Amino acid sequence: MSLSAADAWSRLLDRARTELSDHIVETWLAPLQAAEFAGDALVLNAPDQFSVEWNERRHTALLESFAPVALGHPIKISLRVQQERLQRSQMDLFVPQKGQEQSTIEPEKQPNNVTLSSLNDRYTFETFVIGKSNDLAAAAAMAVSQAPGKTYNPLFFYGPTGLGKTHLMQAIAQEIVRKNPQTRVTYITTEQFTNDVITSIGKGAMHDFRRRYRETDLFLVDDVHFIGGKNSTQEEFFHTFNALYEAGRQIVLTSDRPPSEISKLEARLASRFAWGMVADIGQPDLEHRIAILRRKAQMDHLEHTIPDDVLHFIADHVQSNVRELEGSIIKLLAYASLKHRVVTVDLAREALRDKLRSSDGTPVRAERQDRMGTIQQRVAAEWGVTVEGLQSKTRTKTLTIPRQVAMYLAREILGLQLVEIGQAFGGRDHSTVIHSLERVAETMKESAEFRGRVERVRETVRHSA
Repeated sequence: MSLSAADAWSRLLDRARTELSDHIVETWLAPLQAAEFAGDALVLNAPDQFSVEWNERRHTALLESFAPVALGHPIKISLRVQQERLQRSQMDLFVPQKGQEQSTIEPEKQPNNVTLSSLNDRYTFETFVIGKSNDLAAAAAMAVSQAPGKTYNPLFFYGPTGLGKTHLMQAIAQEIVRKNPQTRVTYITTEQFTNDVITSIGKGAMHDFRRRYRETDLFLVDDVHFIGGKNSTQEEFFHTFNALYEAGRQIVLTSDRPPSEISKLEARLASRFAWGMVADIGQPDLEHRIAILRRKAQMDHLEHTIPDDVLHFIADHVQSNVRELEGSIIKLLAYASLKHRVVTVDLAREALRDKLRSSDGTPVRAERQDRMGTIQQRVAAEWGVTVEGLQSKTRTKTLTIPRQVAMYLAREILGLQLVEIGQAFGGRDHSTVIHSLERVAETMKESAEFRGRVERVRETVRHSA
């Protein structure tokens, strides 16, 4: 019995899932569609030319190697651009489509949730895109939503701005309220808490203040690092924390840094913040950024309006945070509507020129060389070695680790080819570079201290651009 094109592709895709990461499969292979299968030739439709070229370079040979086992005989795989694309009118890009209207929680179902209205309905687990940089935080958030006050209490998220801390925090609230609409939720920023303390002291209403905060079931506080140095606020926060914790109420906090690094934070609070789970959220890699943009396009019913090659272009050149990625989409669509033009890579380059690193979206050669030197200098300074040592053939541990970090940052920030990176570090081959990139990524996931050092260098390099 001969296999259909869809069956053949399904078998190869299943095998790919055992050999490649979920991010790579979902980003590059899952969008491909089986078109024709005859004898020893499988034709796959790709969403755009970028996808065709990328998969031909990276994945076609690997997929073909799976065929003898998965299909029983060798095959050749070819890719082509799928021509059929439905297009949504660009004049209505910002008009909610049928079935797109945002849902809201009915007020009568939340009589005690006086602050629930401040939650964003789009911040749910379903809309949160999980990747290597946030998988631990997402898993902890989901666990808390299933057993509030029992698992990971408090739950403390930290990381740079715009990476999804608030999204996860609000997703917890949305899920808990969905299961139990009577849940009393308090969602505030540290600034709001501080202002409430000041106002209550001025009015002599601290009793009402304490009752209001200590009778909640779910206590969510954004940007808790701003509590540092505010003695009266810390005093009230300490007692509020204790009252809620002892009552088995769930506490979720976000910060731009771990508890131990919050400046002028009382030791007793720093200790309590770390009682439960402290989970960091890092910057997404390329595949993760593409997945985020795809999810954004799908949520707004724009997956056929914004081609994949445009999403790839944005993901490749906007690397700061998730908020910037989403902002780039909004700006691009607004620009397309105003100009009455179809969304293309050229239009994206034009619309987002202020966000890109040069006119073509990548640093020019001279700039890349200068910035490579900057990366090497910053890494060398952080690890206490010399640039010459990083470029040498020496393989001592004191040089190997910072050299790997410098390679990682050169790939991430400059988008250099493996060969180019290898040449900049003593003529090393591409396999050495690949090993270095993988090793740094693994160590960043395992060690918060190491990740902090890498991110510190990354920021100094970007600020020097």
